[in-house]
Amino acid sequence: MSGSNDLVQNSLLVGILQDGRMEQKRQLQVPRVKLGTQGLEVSKLGFGCAGLSGIFNAPLSHEAGCEILKEAFNKGITFFDTADVYGLGGDNEIMIGKALKELPREQVQLASKFGISMLDLSHVEIKGTPEYVRQCIEASLKRLNVDYIDLYYPHRTDASVPIEETMWELKKLVEEGKIKYIGLSEASVDTIKRAHAVHPITAVEMEYSLWTREIEEDVIPLCRELGIGIVAYSPLGHGFFAGKAIVESLPSETFLDKHPRFAGENLEKNKVLYVRFANLAAKHSCTPPQLAVAWLLHQGDDVVPIPGTTKIKNLIDNINSLAVKLTPDDLKEIADAIPIDQVAGEREFEVFSKFSYKLANTPKKH
Repeated sequence: MSGSNDLVQNSLLVGILQDGRMEQKRQLQVPRVKLGTQGLEVSKLGFGCAGLSGIFNAPLSHEAGCEILKEAFNKGITFFDTADVYGLGGDNEIMIGKALKELPREQVQLASKFGISMLDLSHVEIKGTPEYVRQCIEASLKRLNVDYIDLYYPHRTDASVPIEETMWELKKLVEEGKIKYIGLSEASVDTIKRAHAVHPITAVEMEYSLWTREIEEDVIPLCRELGIGIVAYSPLGHGFFAGKAIVESLPSETFLDKHPRFAGENLEKNKVLYVRFANLAAKHSCTPPQLAVAWLLHQGDDVVPIPGTTKIKNLIDNINSLAVKLTPDDLKEIADAIPIDQVAGEREFEVFSKFSYKLANTPKKH
């Protein structure tokens, strides 16, 4: 019980400190960085758009989603990340297309992904054939109502198709001007090397947060060697570091209640880590989500976190992470507060991989 009392007291303290510094932080400018060495420049903080169409919460109306995107742009976030599988019928791309009508297209860095074919939850396939690449880009361009996509990724790697074949088609799309840069998502070291040999990879999008740090061992060193940027999705651990399921209830419409790290005994174990982390946030006069994003922002200019939100308040909170300054000793203390071997439960991608593999290899009923 003492941990819960400490958590409440720290939350109140952080609120008071935050109110006192809010006016100063509102003036923050989101800096720009080079993402990889191929020429793409983006805002140091991006925006993950998936949540606007549901998945971990109730979907927003297109009007409400567009307001969030326009507010993000007006505050200096110009890097928007989406995918053709976000929302039913490409809803997320359609929503972003509407927002782009009210924004200067040339000032937005638009990233989208393809490669997950999901007719429904009972049929999920990973597809990377050249024909499917072509089919997907044409459909995405139409939904987004744009002439090109700045950064285009295979959402997952199709193990049945050599990555070289997928890359050759992506290279053609670059030559045709339909995409400007090529990325990879959740790719292995071997896949990155082979893909990069066909055409330079600009960025690799990976789950990366304080409780998911496996890529520090091999993927990040390789990307730095090859001049590839890192796009960090789920930088708040699907909301864990914002207190989801701990200081606030899970949304009514969410898949998070099925996520191993938010369920049963795993959640109880992870709550201990959150309380420890919240104490550190209070020490740094910021909120826990700000500290989590700030830690990632300090991992290097080649790491661009893309937190998403459905609330303007949280958007501002994420931007204010840029004001949190951390020393090397601070960074070590923060990382040590969330030991990877103490995080309970598998991360989402491992669960998704098993789920999609099982479905893809289950004999179809005729």
